[in-house]
Amino acid sequence: MTLSLRPASALSIALLLGGLATTVQADSDLSRDQMAVMAGGCASCHGTDGRLSGAVPALAGRPAELLESRLLAFKRDEVEDTTVMDRIAKGFSDEELSALAEHFATIDAP
Repeated sequence: MTLSLRPASALSIALLLGGLATTVQADSDLSRDQMAVMAGGCASCHGTDGRLSGAVPALAGRPAELLESRLLAFKRDEVEDTTVMDRIAKGFSDEELSALAEHFATIDAP
């Protein structure tokens, strides 16, 4: 039995396989992409890449342990002088908060 593909079928298969290769590549970068999206939300108050200096503290270059501890404290309502961070932190899992802390710790301080 010989299998013959019509040009349209061959093109569909090629596009499907190309799409799968792209999906596999995207999946390997998922955590980096997800981190960029999560960290992007911090820019509103903490500046691009967490480098804003002023009334809102910069996050870039601070020790990951300190950032994670603070984020978890916000999430657990252990910080009395907060405005919105307690509500924001509750939207993330502990693992996501830890990853955010690691992310900002790796950025050079302003």
